[in-house]
Amino acid sequence: MSKQQFLITCCLIFSGSTLLAAGDGVKPKLQSSYELMSAENKAMQDDPSLNPAMFWVGDGEALWNKPSEKNNQSCASCHGDAKKSMRGVATVFPKMIKGSLQTLEGQINQCRAGAQGASSLAYESKELLSLTAYIANQSKGMPIAVKETPENRASLQKGRQSFYERMGQLNLSCAQCHEERAGLKLGGSPIPQGHPNAYPIYRLEWQTLGSLQRRLRNCMSGVRAQQYEYGSPEMAQLELFLAWRARGLPLESPGVRP
Repeated sequence: MSKQQFLITCCLIFSGSTLLAAGDGVKPKLQSSYELMSAENKAMQDDPSLNPAMFWVGDGEALWNKPSEKNNQSCASCHGDAKKSMRGVATVFPKMIKGSLQTLEGQINQCRAGAQGASSLAYESKELLSLTAYIANQSKGMPIAVKETPENRASLQKGRQSFYERMGQLNLSCAQCHEERAGLKLGGSPIPQGHPNAYPIYRLEWQTLGSLQRRLRNCMSGVRAQQYEYGSPEMAQLELFLAWRARGLPLESPGVRP
């Protein structure tokens, strides 16, 4: 049994117990999982020379300035210096664009297709992770600013439903671990509130950079549920709710996690 499966199984065991109930009717203060890390891991994230995710940021900058083979247009051709034009952009994704909910990765691919005549980048590919990390890094330290609007309300509600709905053979919801029992320890590991403010992250367990959607799919697999597809509306809706739930937390992208 993997560490993740062990923690999830323990959470299932505790789900019927009132001894470990964390909720007392008061919403806990927002806390990034950064606060739960060791001093060593915090130092790794904080120091660009130690943070392995910065290699992807560097690759993302190169891709930002690379002209498309189709029409010789680059991201910079439209958006200029990312340090200026992309400042704050990652804080408002997922967002409604022309009537459709779009994640940051989805918008990158949309721009590539529409403005560069380029093909879509595969989810979890080095190229898409690098561009996402580079763009998100321009908003580092800025608070997540996703708001509920008339346009995104239906999608937000569907994402909320996914967060609170039990799923899989273990019959667990996201909320049971990351809301009801956040801050408790299982198997010696603290349970985080489950906020998306550091993605994409370099996870030491993965030994590579990964997206929020990869992490969500891991959780779904852990409770033995059918995983949402990468880039699916269901994924975007859940991402939207998680970002709205974490509004006000500063972005740490790209983060480091155990």
